[in-house]
Amino acid sequence: MAKESMKARERKRERLVARYANKRAELTKILKSTDSSEEIQSAKWDAMMNLQKLPANSAKIRLHNRCGLTGRPRGYMRQFGISRVTFREMALEGKIPGVRKGSW
Repeated sequence: MAKESMKARERKRERLVARYANKRAELTKILKSTDSSEEIQSAKWDAMMNLQKLPANSAKIRLHNRCGLTGRPRGYMRQFGISRVTFREMALEGKIPGVRKGSW
């Protein structure tokens, strides 16, 4: 079971990502433009500086997948939204239809 503080930190990061998503997308769009005029280069420089000023935890890459039931960060199965340990327990109890015990 994950600590409540770790879960709260993840929720805070999710809110930050949602809050700054549009601004971050606009700045990266400017940075990825292929025009090479001097005005565009200046705009790219400004966009890069503004992007660096955004909070580091507002980047989507900072989010960490956690089990929806236990909060476990490792062994996360994206298709189900739970960890492998929770998946195994639920499969053994028959709560996940169509899953048969193989060789675990």
